[in-house]
Amino acid sequence: MTPSCEGSQLSINRAMRMMQFSDSMFPVGSFSFSNGLESAVAQGIVTDAPSLREFVLSAAHQGATCDGIAVLAAHRGASDGNFSAILAADHAVIERKLNEESRTMTTRMGKKLAELGGRLAGETLFGKWLSAIEAGETPGTYPAGLGIAFAEMGSPEHDAFTVHQYGVAMTLLGAALRIVRVDHLATQEILFEVNQTADGEYTAVREYGLDDMSNFSPMIDILAAVHVKAHVRMFMN
Repeated sequence: MTPSCEGSQLSINRAMRMMQFSDSMFPVGSFSFSNGLESAVAQGIVTDAPSLREFVLSAAHQGATCDGIAVLAAHRGASDGNFSAILAADHAVIERKLNEESRTMTTRMGKKLAELGGRLAGETLFGKWLSAIEAGETPGTYPAGLGIAFAEMGSPEHDAFTVHQYGVAMTLLGAALRIVRVDHLATQEILFEVNQTADGEYTAVREYGLDDMSNFSPMIDILAAVHVKAHVRMFMN
């Protein structure tokens, strides 16, 4: 049976939104960060495609079980018109960022998303959220912003989660092309594998609440501490 034109258009619009918000040209500044990869390379932890693969898969899993949960919580809060739930998700993210550079990354990207998202998705919640950020009432993290954006556009929560997971992988792989001896073919193979895990990650965490967010990653935090003191740096984390 051929799908209706209306149903096809809705599906295409959703897909295009996901592509736009996950594109490397989306101006939230993700290219300035490496998610700890720069220190991992400097310390000899990531040296080639196999070690990069392990690093990216671990980061994607960590992203799903921590910030990914906040994306879902913020989306649900925005969908229900529950601004307090959005703020709770926003604070839950920043409270789990133990190092300064991770906090800088998520709030800089979050504020950029708040400014741009209001123009793209609608001013109703984004304007209110941006005002709360500027008033110091909430940190303004990127995962919370993604949840708001996709709720405002009428896209389901798993679209926001998908874009989040894709972004975690692409931030690392984009940085890897500049600092690891890998080519585009190797990074695309890794990205394809990460993409295959997204549905399972969503299924695993969709019933979790903010109290279930887990950010236990001592090696990442150690690498972040090393990066702060590095004399030569290409990336902000």
